[in-house]
Amino acid sequence: MRSEPAKEPERAMSLEIKICGLSEPRTLDAALDAGADLVGLVSFPKSPRHVSVEQAATLAAQARGRARVALLTVDAEDDLIAELVAATMADVLQLHGQESPERVRALRLIFGREVWKAVPIGGAEDLALAEPYWSVADRVLFDARPAPGADLPGGNGVAFDWRLLADLDPKRPFVLSGGLTPESVAEAVRTTRASAVDVSSGVERAPGVKDPDLIAAFVARARSAAIPSSER
Repeated sequence: MRSEPAKEPERAMSLEIKICGLSEPRTLDAALDAGADLVGLVSFPKSPRHVSVEQAATLAAQARGRARVALLTVDAEDDLIAELVAATMADVLQLHGQESPERVRALRLIFGREVWKAVPIGGAEDLALAEPYWSVADRVLFDARPAPGADLPGGNGVAFDWRLLADLDPKRPFVLSGGLTPESVAEAVRTTRASAVDVSSGVERAPGVKDPDLIAAFVARARSAAIPSSER
Protein backbone atom coordinates (compact mmCIF):
# COMPACT_ATOMS: atom_id res chain seq x y z
CA MET A 1 0.00 0.00 0.00
CA ARG A 2 1.13 3.47 -0.77
CA SER A 3 1.40 5.66 2.25
CA GLU A 4 -0.36 9.00 2.30
CA PRO A 5 1.95 12.01 1.97
CA ALA A 6 2.66 13.68 5.25
CA LYS A 7 0.52 16.72 5.93
CA GLU A 8 2.24 20.03 6.39
CA PRO A 9 1.94 21.35 9.92
CA GLU A 10 -0.74 23.96 10.43
CA ARG A 11 0.47 27.53 10.56
CA ALA A 12 -0.79 29.44 13.56
CA MET A 13 -2.69 32.58 12.76
CA SER A 14 -0.98 35.89 13.24
CA LEU A 15 -2.64 37.58 16.20
CA GLU A 16 -1.89 41.21 16.97
CA ILE A 17 -2.31 42.26 20.59
CA LYS A 18 -2.84 45.84 21.66
CA ILE A 19 -2.73 47.12 25.23
CA CYS A 20 -4.59 50.44 25.33
CA GLY A 21 -4.81 53.28 27.82
CA LEU A 22 -1.22 53.09 29.02
CA SER A 23 -0.20 56.17 30.95
CA GLU A 24 2.87 55.25 33.01
CA PRO A 25 6.38 54.23 31.94
CA ARG A 26 6.31 51.24 34.31
CA THR A 27 3.18 49.69 32.88
CA LEU A 28 4.18 50.57 29.34
CA ASP A 29 7.35 48.58 29.96
CA ALA A 30 5.22 45.71 31.23
CA ALA A 31 3.27 45.70 27.95
CA LEU A 32 6.46 45.83 25.90
CA ASP A 33 8.14 43.10 27.93
CA ALA A 34 5.05 40.90 27.57
CA GLY A 35 5.30 41.18 23.79
CA ALA A 36 2.39 43.47 22.92
CA ASP A 37 2.36 44.38 19.24
CA LEU A 38 0.72 47.75 19.78
CA VAL A 39 0.41 50.14 22.71
CA GLY A 40 -2.39 52.68 22.92
CA LEU A 41 -2.30 56.23 24.24
CA VAL A 42 -5.60 57.98 24.98
CA SER A 43 -6.22 61.66 24.31
CA PHE A 44 -9.67 62.24 25.78
CA PRO A 45 -9.92 64.33 28.96
CA LYS A 46 -12.98 62.48 30.27
CA SER A 47 -11.04 59.23 30.38
CA PRO A 48 -9.07 58.11 33.46
CA ARG A 49 -6.45 56.97 30.92
CA HIS A 50 -6.01 60.41 29.33
CA VAL A 51 -2.46 61.61 28.73
CA SER A 52 -1.24 65.04 27.72
CA VAL A 53 0.62 65.67 24.49
CA GLU A 54 3.87 65.80 26.49
CA GLN A 55 3.14 62.53 28.27
CA ALA A 56 2.18 60.89 24.98
CA ALA A 57 5.47 61.99 23.43
CA THR A 58 7.50 60.50 26.30
CA LEU A 59 5.62 57.21 26.25
CA ALA A 60 5.79 56.91 22.47
CA ALA A 61 9.56 57.43 22.56
CA GLN A 62 9.82 54.65 25.15
CA ALA A 63 7.87 52.28 22.90
CA ARG A 64 9.56 53.17 19.63
CA GLY A 65 11.24 50.23 17.99
CA ARG A 66 9.53 47.72 20.27
CA ALA A 67 5.83 48.13 19.43
CA ARG A 68 3.61 50.21 17.21
CA VAL A 69 1.90 53.19 18.82
CA ALA A 70 -1.82 53.92 18.47
CA LEU A 71 -3.43 57.25 19.37
CA LEU A 72 -7.02 57.03 20.57
CA THR A 73 -9.09 60.18 20.06
CA VAL A 74 -12.78 61.02 20.21
CA ASP A 75 -14.06 63.49 17.60
CA ALA A 76 -10.77 65.38 17.82
CA GLU A 77 -10.02 68.40 15.65
CA ASP A 78 -7.26 68.32 13.06
CA ASP A 79 -5.04 70.65 15.07
CA LEU A 80 -4.97 68.35 18.09
CA ILE A 81 -4.39 65.25 15.99
CA ALA A 82 -1.58 67.01 14.16
CA GLU A 83 0.04 67.99 17.45
CA LEU A 84 -0.22 64.44 18.77
CA VAL A 85 1.10 62.87 15.58
CA ALA A 86 4.04 65.25 15.47
CA ALA A 87 4.87 64.56 19.12
CA THR A 88 4.53 60.78 18.99
CA MET A 89 5.08 59.75 15.36
CA ALA A 90 2.17 57.39 15.98
CA ASP A 91 1.54 54.52 13.61
CA VAL A 92 -2.23 54.25 14.07
CA LEU A 93 -5.09 56.69 14.61
CA GLN A 94 -7.89 54.99 16.53
CA LEU A 95 -11.19 56.89 16.28
CA HIS A 96 -13.84 56.34 18.95
CA GLY A 97 -16.29 59.16 18.31
CA GLN A 98 -18.98 59.90 15.76
CA GLU A 99 -16.49 60.24 12.91
CA SER A 100 -18.21 59.74 9.57
CA PRO A 101 -16.79 57.61 6.76
CA GLU A 102 -15.86 60.86 5.01
CA ARG A 103 -13.97 62.01 8.10
CA VAL A 104 -12.12 58.69 8.32
CA ARG A 105 -11.10 58.94 4.68
CA ALA A 106 -9.94 62.54 5.15
CA LEU A 107 -7.81 61.71 8.19
CA ARG A 108 -6.07 58.90 6.34
CA LEU A 109 -5.20 61.31 3.55
CA ILE A 110 -4.17 64.20 5.80
CA PHE A 111 -1.95 62.27 8.19
CA GLY A 112 -0.88 59.26 6.14
CA ARG A 113 -1.43 56.93 9.09
CA GLU A 114 -3.28 53.67 9.47
CA VAL A 115 -6.79 54.43 10.75
CA TRP A 116 -9.00 52.21 12.89
CA LYS A 117 -12.66 53.12 13.36
CA ALA A 118 -14.48 51.88 16.44
CA VAL A 119 -18.03 50.62 15.96
CA PRO A 120 -20.23 49.94 19.03
CA ILE A 121 -21.99 46.58 19.11
CA GLY A 122 -25.03 45.83 21.22
CA GLY A 123 -26.86 43.39 18.97
CA ALA A 124 -26.82 41.90 15.48
CA GLU A 125 -28.43 44.99 14.01
CA ASP A 126 -25.33 47.04 14.89
CA LEU A 127 -23.14 45.10 12.46
CA ALA A 128 -24.65 47.21 9.69
CA LEU A 129 -23.01 50.27 11.22
CA ALA A 130 -19.65 48.94 10.11
CA GLU A 131 -20.55 48.68 6.43
CA PRO A 132 -19.64 52.26 5.37
CA TYR A 133 -16.26 52.00 7.09
CA TRP A 134 -14.86 48.84 5.51
CA SER A 135 -13.78 50.73 2.40
CA VAL A 136 -12.26 53.75 4.16
CA ALA A 137 -10.72 52.46 7.43
CA ASP A 138 -7.74 50.16 7.60
CA ARG A 139 -9.52 48.22 10.32
CA VAL A 140 -12.90 48.28 12.04
CA LEU A 141 -12.72 47.86 15.81
CA PHE A 142 -15.76 46.24 17.37
CA ASP A 143 -16.38 47.44 20.92
CA ALA A 144 -19.29 46.93 23.29
CA ARG A 145 -21.98 49.57 23.05
CA PRO A 146 -21.76 51.76 26.18
CA ALA A 147 -24.75 52.22 28.44
CA PRO A 148 -26.93 55.28 27.71
CA GLY A 149 -25.37 58.37 29.25
CA ALA A 150 -21.94 56.79 29.71
CA ASP A 151 -19.06 59.28 29.69
CA LEU A 152 -16.72 56.96 27.78
CA PRO A 153 -17.29 55.43 24.33
CA GLY A 154 -15.06 52.50 25.33
CA GLY A 155 -12.96 51.15 28.17
CA ASN A 156 -16.05 50.42 30.24
CA GLY A 157 -15.27 46.77 30.96
CA VAL A 158 -18.36 45.61 29.10
CA ALA A 159 -18.37 42.71 26.63
CA PHE A 160 -20.80 41.94 23.83
CA ASP A 161 -21.89 38.61 22.38
CA TRP A 162 -18.82 37.51 20.41
CA ARG A 163 -20.91 35.03 18.44
CA LEU A 164 -22.22 38.00 16.46
CA LEU A 165 -18.85 38.13 14.70
CA ALA A 166 -18.44 34.39 14.15
CA ASP A 167 -19.65 34.54 10.52
CA LEU A 168 -17.92 37.75 9.57
CA ASP A 169 -15.90 37.53 6.35
CA PRO A 170 -12.36 36.70 7.56
CA LYS A 171 -10.94 38.85 4.77
CA ARG A 172 -12.38 41.90 6.47
CA PRO A 173 -9.74 43.21 8.89
CA PHE A 174 -11.28 43.81 12.29
CA VAL A 175 -10.12 44.26 15.86
CA LEU A 176 -11.96 42.68 18.78
CA SER A 177 -12.40 44.83 21.88
CA GLY A 178 -14.85 45.33 24.71
CA GLY A 179 -14.57 43.75 28.13
CA LEU A 180 -11.77 41.35 27.27
CA THR A 181 -9.80 39.91 30.20
CA PRO A 182 -7.00 37.38 30.65
CA GLU A 183 -9.69 34.82 31.53
CA SER A 184 -11.86 35.47 28.46
CA VAL A 185 -9.53 36.45 25.62
CA ALA A 186 -8.70 32.95 24.38
CA GLU A 187 -12.37 32.00 24.06
CA ALA A 188 -13.12 35.35 22.41
CA VAL A 189 -10.43 34.85 19.79
CA ARG A 190 -11.49 31.29 19.05
CA THR A 191 -15.12 32.33 18.72
CA THR A 192 -14.57 35.33 16.46
CA ARG A 193 -11.36 34.26 14.67
CA ALA A 194 -10.19 37.83 15.16
CA SER A 195 -6.73 38.69 13.91
CA ALA A 196 -6.28 41.47 16.48
CA VAL A 197 -7.46 42.13 20.05
CA ASP A 198 -7.49 45.33 22.09
CA VAL A 199 -7.72 45.50 25.89
CA SER A 200 -7.78 48.34 28.40
CA SER A 201 -9.92 47.97 31.53
CA GLY A 202 -9.46 44.18 31.52
CA VAL A 203 -5.82 44.57 32.59
CA GLU A 204 -6.45 47.18 35.30
CA ARG A 205 -6.77 46.93 39.07
CA ALA A 206 -8.61 50.29 39.15
CA PRO A 207 -9.84 52.61 36.38
CA GLY A 208 -6.77 53.86 34.55
CA VAL A 209 -4.33 51.87 36.71
CA LYS A 210 -2.76 49.05 34.70
CA ASP A 211 -1.54 45.87 36.40
CA PRO A 212 1.70 44.38 34.99
CA ASP A 213 0.73 40.84 35.99
CA LEU A 214 -2.63 41.11 34.24
CA ILE A 215 -0.95 42.52 31.14
CA ALA A 216 1.47 39.58 31.01
CA ALA A 217 -1.34 37.07 31.55
CA PHE A 218 -3.50 38.67 28.86
CA VAL A 219 -0.77 38.57 26.23
CA ALA A 220 0.17 34.97 27.07
CA ARG A 221 -3.41 33.70 26.96
CA ALA A 222 -4.20 35.61 23.77
CA ARG A 223 -1.19 34.00 22.10
CA SER A 224 -2.41 30.59 23.24
CA ALA A 225 -5.58 31.07 21.19
CA ALA A 226 -3.82 30.80 17.82
CA ILE A 227 -6.08 29.17 15.26
CA PRO A 228 -4.64 27.07 12.40
CA SER A 229 -4.80 29.08 9.19
CA SER A 230 -6.83 26.34 7.40
CA GLU A 231 -9.63 26.79 9.92
CA ARG A 232 -9.97 30.56 9.60
